[in-house]
Amino acid sequence: MTIRTEADVTPAVIKVMEQTTDPRLREIMVSLIKHLHGFIRETGLSEDEFRSATAILNEIGALASDSHNEFVLMSGSLGVSTLVCLLNNGEGGQTETSQSLLGPFWRLNSPRVENGGTIIRSDTPGTPLVVHGRVVDQTGQPVAGAEVDVWHASPIGLYENQDPDQAEMNLRGKFTTDADGRFWFTTVKMVGYPIPVDGVVGRLLEAQDRHPYRPAHLHALIFREGYKTLISQVFDPSCPWIDSDVQFGVTQALTGDFVKHDEPNPDYPELGTPWYSLDYTYVMEPGEAKLPRAPIK
Repeated sequence: MTIRTEADVTPAVIKVMEQTTDPRLREIMVSLIKHLHGFIRETGLSEDEFRSATAILNEIGALASDSHNEFVLMSGSLGVSTLVCLLNNGEGGQTETSQSLLGPFWRLNSPRVENGGTIIRSDTPGTPLVVHGRVVDQTGQPVAGAEVDVWHASPIGLYENQDPDQAEMNLRGKFTTDADGRFWFTTVKMVGYPIPVDGVVGRLLEAQDRHPYRPAHLHALIFREGYKTLISQVFDPSCPWIDSDVQFGVTQALTGDFVKHDEPNPDYPELGTPWYSLDYTYVMEPGEAKLPRAPIK
């Protein structure tokens, strides 16, 4: 097809996209062209803006490293990660779900820890936190033998791969649920923290007058054959950024109950006072058990 005016461009591209052999890829590409071309027409995108956009995409890719993933950060900051998550879980977004976005800081091969152990591996000052988790299926039955990978930021708001003062794999650990679907461990209470703002995402937030903070949360990735891999975050409702998460990840189902205790813990008297507890039930859906690609090493 010879292009005569701008109106000829979209039909010509769609005609080519429709020749894609794989049906799902064909569906995605046809829809992408319709929406992408529609966006360009709706906004009247200028040539200078187009060149700036391609330069930004190149910059985002160049910022990828073993310890940072700008694309994942941007996806969360635009609400894309949460939208994809909710559309693909909880009966197509109709019911609450324990699923959440993976985030840019999950690593493979966290050290295994026995139930009741700690994930603290270096001097990490902070208020003690005792976590009791339970993994169940959609009928409430326990999921025994599930592998539960947990990680969180330190009380100064940094993951260990961002902080040279923390030991390797500090505040990370992998547990196995018992016959009742339970796992438990000790750590320190996490705090809210700013996402990295020294790249494209930071400039976007500044241009939109948005703060860069995420509310305090505990990550978990739960793997068990016969179930869809559960990726979750549990948020502290007392955190000042609970209602304005820069990554749009907070849902009602993911809001935990972090309880302060002023009496010594009978199981962990060495923790002293005060200490906090978190009890949370993770609900797994049936599906394929597969691990995502780690965003960092």
